[in-house]
Amino acid sequence: MDQLRAMEIFVEVARLRNFSEAGRRLGLTRAMVSKAILQLEEKLGARLLHRSTREVSLTDVGQAYLAPCTATVAHAQEAARAVAQTGDDLAGPLRIQAPSSFGSEWLAGALADFALLHPQLEPMLYVDDALLDPIEHGFDLTIRVGGIPDVHALAMRPLAPCRGVLCASPAYLARHGAPLTPQDLQQHRCLHFSHLTDGTQWHFTRGEERQSVRVPAAFTANNGLVLQQAAQRGLGIVYNTTFLAWRSLMEGTLVPVLSDWQLPLNHLSALYPASRQPSPKVRALIDFLVAEYQPIPPWDRALNQSGLLSSI
Repeated sequence: MDQLRAMEIFVEVARLRNFSEAGRRLGLTRAMVSKAILQLEEKLGARLLHRSTREVSLTDVGQAYLAPCTATVAHAQEAARAVAQTGDDLAGPLRIQAPSSFGSEWLAGALADFALLHPQLEPMLYVDDALLDPIEHGFDLTIRVGGIPDVHALAMRPLAPCRGVLCASPAYLARHGAPLTPQDLQQHRCLHFSHLTDGTQWHFTRGEERQSVRVPAAFTANNGLVLQQAAQRGLGIVYNTTFLAWRSLMEGTLVPVLSDWQLPLNHLSALYPASRQPSPKVRALIDFLVAEYQPIPPWDRALNQSGLLSSI
């Protein structure tokens, strides 16, 4: 087996942490996968993987080898696809990772429309709220709320503003009253998104005023939709985003809280490896999403038309 194929197998085993599953994805038997890894380790003169009956994990050498190996495999695959493609057609796999709430609420539909325009394309959408390294995990494109964790490894293109909004159900506010200042939140039940970079420290602005408050986390989850459902049931005040809360706000199952204060404005961004030019299909998808979400994304347009955006 040639070294490039063995490297491809290693990348898949490292991603899935499972020989059998990697074999199924690649159309190989477990024995063939194991043999390819052994041959690669012999050629490199180093052990890449720890094997046990329960799990597969990377050695320190394997961890260091994974990123350049992933880049090499991606380059080779892209070159092969470029040769195979004709005209302006976009074809082949396109691996995208996105936050689960945004991926299911908005990106899935946009990606389906994009795929209809390019029937030879094979989009693969992976939704996960973990901040996965797109290079290590082999994604062509990652959608993320916020900035770039490593400015040297990743390039970024903004897709849309991501507005934060505090909201609660009418039933919760009827029982507990509405906070009048950010400091009042300390007396309320607050629903906390565990991936917020400042933890339970929430920041507010109103004109030149700045306030920060550490809120009590009555309920914590790593998924925005989970928190929104808890807020709709009256559990507490949730730090939400307009791309997720827009429908509930329009229907009145959630109402804005502290609407005279603003939360920090963030952005939805497209991330891709900075070490190489994005492929034609990645560029095409980014351009498509920019056209979909700018200058005002559809969820904010809906809120604006209903008169709610000015109160957020």
